[in-house]
Amino acid sequence: MGEKKKVIRLIDLGEVPPVRSQTCYHAVGYAFGPETPNTIILVSPKTPYVCVGFHQEVEREVDLDYCRQAGLPVYRREVGGGAVYLDRHQLFVQWIFNPESLPQSLEEKFKFYVEPMIRTYRAIGVEASFRPINDIHVSGKKIGGTGAARIGQAEVLVGSFMFDFDKKTMARVLRVASEKMRDKVFQSLEQYMTTMKELLGEAPERERVKEIYLQQVSELLGAEVREGGMNEAELAEAERLDQLFQSPDWIFQKGPLRPPAVKIHEDVHVQEIDYKAPGGLIRLTARTRGQQLHSVWISGDFTAIPKEAVTDLEKALSGVTLDEKSVTEAVSRALQESGLYCPGVELAHWVSALLKIRENLPPQ
Repeated sequence: MGEKKKVIRLIDLGEVPPVRSQTCYHAVGYAFGPETPNTIILVSPKTPYVCVGFHQEVEREVDLDYCRQAGLPVYRREVGGGAVYLDRHQLFVQWIFNPESLPQSLEEKFKFYVEPMIRTYRAIGVEASFRPINDIHVSGKKIGGTGAARIGQAEVLVGSFMFDFDKKTMARVLRVASEKMRDKVFQSLEQYMTTMKELLGEAPERERVKEIYLQQVSELLGAEVREGGMNEAELAEAERLDQLFQSPDWIFQKGPLRPPAVKIHEDVHVQEIDYKAPGGLIRLTARTRGQQLHSVWISGDFTAIPKEAVTDLEKALSGVTLDEKSVTEAVSRALQESGLYCPGVELAHWVSALLKIRENLPPQ
């Protein structure tokens, strides 16, 4: 007898309420067990919304007043990356897989995940290609990014097919320092981002794109794609998460923003610093006592760093003296113990970011 063909469960949810378009893959991840098949969810939100990455501070990234006026809900996902405007013109492609069925390195995971998307784009006349670390590009313009996370026992990879994109609203929902900067954001989106509608003149039929994509998945993964649905446990988890993801405690969980370089008393200061690493922005909110890092809160738009690993790093840095040797040793030990790894955010970048805190302290 030949080897039994692998089966991938397809859950095609069509259009759903905006919060469910995020909670569905989280729910399958949290309910994932030894008998759960590798699962692909295809879904779009019925109405628009804004979604921020897990490590971001909502008040810092999103113009909440505008979102309220425009009726745009704001949710936080458990996957890294930046704030983004989402609507029905994107088809989300969510993989919830057994970790053993994916490549080990993060770069290879992303490459593996986007390959059937790239082949689908090419089949409809869009010359897409993979651009490390985790983007899909067409002639130097981005047509899609991806994110990754470990949710429960599952490895999760997410991205989308870009049928169309409202760049003007995307530029509007972000919190920026000035309207001049907002204009620059919009110009940059126009210059460096594209969609199927722009490239082909009109958006292709969604069912055709799905059909081609699922055929590519079947061929590349050597698996039968079998349509199914969410089971009772997954649905119950999704309903729980629908409530959680809409709760202020979850959305604003990083707490109120702290102004930079605030003197609490002679020895205690609170400050915020930004450090741009190749793999994303590191934002540190730090409380120092003398030359010692009393505590630090880490946020940013880096991709695919589990929240537990960030928490472990925050704990490991508590009490560290802000000299290069002490910081390097503490970060190195924490990275090794947690297994924290993000392409483009290396040991040296964490150290450089942390030493920027020392630069703003008064001399001892």
